[in-house]
Amino acid sequence: MAATRPALCLLCHVLLVAVAAAAGDDRGKIGICHGRVGGNLPAPQAAAALLRQNGVTRARLFLPDPAVLPAFAAAGIDLVVGVPNENLTFLASSGPEGAARWLRSAVLAHAPAARVRYLAAGNEVLYGDQSYAPSLVPAMRNLHAALAAMGLEGSVKVSSAHASSVLAASYPPSAGAFDAAALPVLRPMLRFLADTGAPFMVNTYPFISYANDPANVPLDYALFGAGAAPVRDGALAYTNLFDATVDALVAALEKEGFGGVPVAVTETGWPTAGHPAATPQNAAAYNAEIVGRAARGVGTPRRPGVPVEVFLFDQYDEDGKPGAEFERHFGIFRADGSKAYDINFA
Repeated sequence: MAATRPALCLLCHVLLVAVAAAAGDDRGKIGICHGRVGGNLPAPQAAAALLRQNGVTRARLFLPDPAVLPAFAAAGIDLVVGVPNENLTFLASSGPEGAARWLRSAVLAHAPAARVRYLAAGNEVLYGDQSYAPSLVPAMRNLHAALAAMGLEGSVKVSSAHASSVLAASYPPSAGAFDAAALPVLRPMLRFLADTGAPFMVNTYPFISYANDPANVPLDYALFGAGAAPVRDGALAYTNLFDATVDALVAALEKEGFGGVPVAVTETGWPTAGHPAATPQNAAAYNAEIVGRAARGVGTPRRPGVPVEVFLFDQYDEDGKPGAEFERHFGIFRADGSKAYDINFA
């Protein structure tokens, strides 16, 4: 007799808890994104040393920069290595052999495989200009096949980082559903993630949700504030937008039949300038709560006890980033190595 959907969801949750327990608190550790869209940034060796000095041993790189990879690898930092969107067409069309050539020359020539945890194929490919979308899943499959041929498929996982706008519905969290227009790409991707044990990666910014809609997104709710009124969703209660967004994604995964796929938050953070709510005090409050929750392995209301792997954005301010002024002020550290606000990663 076929299992019912509630029974399947319960089984998926039990399996996720078991995986998290088997791995200790490994998945709940905090990483930091290392962007380099700016001038006067410290040398990669100094950036890597700064992370280690602060107890951070994971980083997300947005591209396989041949100057950054060896510096971070030599410092013993485990990496999410971004595969640039513009490389996806070649990787999709060149087969596993072409993907292997790219891997060897772009990544493994500069960092040992032991330091690479994930390849993030593309960033927000399904947001805005979607010209690379048809190449995304074929590129992921070829990269995985190349890793398998090298005997690395068990240690290096392939995924892709998505904007949270990949959800067409997110309120209440149990109503979470993917954008129908993205499903022709997402459904084969979800099958791939489930088959290979890779997480669904998402970039989510409660600050931006608040800045775009302050009338409906209370600041306390975006900031993990103690005064935030709980949002009831059936038997569950949400006191912050971060949990609500992750669980909306979990609900969307469950609706597609992939409730066992873990979620990794590959970008989140709070800026320190460029908006009335972008202050060092608010950034400290938000990021400290993210770090503390990861350390405690609290999970989310829909997946209690299942740690969410999180990468805070960003190590430094990036003055070359386009867009609103706040986009250039997410730095946790200043260029001289001092902290932009008080935060402890230990």
